[in-house]
Amino acid sequence: MHGVLNIDKPAGMTSHDVVQAVRKKFNISKVGHFGTLDPIATGVLPIAVGKATRIAQFIPSSPKEYEGEIRFGFATNTYDREGIPISEERPLEGNVEDAIRSLTGILDQFPPPFSAKKIGGVPAHKLARKNRVVEMRSARVEIREFEIVAIHPPLMEFRVVCSPGTYIRSLAHDLGQRLGCGAHLTALRRTRSGEFRIEDALQLNHVSSGDLIPMECLLEFMPRLEVSESDEAKVLHGNQIRGEADAQFARIFNKKGEFLAVASIESGWVRPRLVLT
Repeated sequence: MHGVLNIDKPAGMTSHDVVQAVRKKFNISKVGHFGTLDPIATGVLPIAVGKATRIAQFIPSSPKEYEGEIRFGFATNTYDREGIPISEERPLEGNVEDAIRSLTGILDQFPPPFSAKKIGGVPAHKLARKNRVVEMRSARVEIREFEIVAIHPPLMEFRVVCSPGTYIRSLAHDLGQRLGCGAHLTALRRTRSGEFRIEDALQLNHVSSGDLIPMECLLEFMPRLEVSESDEAKVLHGNQIRGEADAQFARIFNKKGEFLAVASIESGWVRPRLVLT
């Protein structure tokens, strides 16, 4: 089995729980996921199986899309509904649309103290649970779209399109800080992760081997180059060949339609970066 399963992650499970469930269901050890979802979140969680686990390095630039709900009035220590309130409840009085606009674009965002981000090699949430002071470093993220779907104070439904690595919990917390009333995330659903969409996602307990998206259907945003038998041998040994494409990377296939490698394209040369066969 080599490919990707587009799973609709259920609430209450960690992303690692889903990976373990797939390992057990198909009796295969080489399984990984593209992009962590918090336990309270649901939605698109691509699960790579077999050789597909190796292409994760080429996925990070893929945008993510979410729908969710924020509660105004107070902040929590986890930035979501499962945390402990850390501020007194206050009414929503500021201009939400102005605050949202100020949180759109390129931002330096601080991850939540209760997160998987590592501090000195230790996940931040482990330090936070021991009441240790956690000094988080900011990360550059891009909020491409942040819009109100519906608002009925103290609740607001929203939609976000953002870069990988963005914490929607932090976005909710920061929105509350801008408005001066505090806020936290109450619900979250990922509707897109790169080329994987919620309308194609599968329930974990119903997924089968027939649902596997094959290797040759992955990374379709990259151009496809078909090579001759002689060039195929070179590619499989990691050697560069002559070729051009209007992109930084390309997928290399043989005459049989087998996905051989991911290669970089530089000055008329095709240089294998990941050989799959």
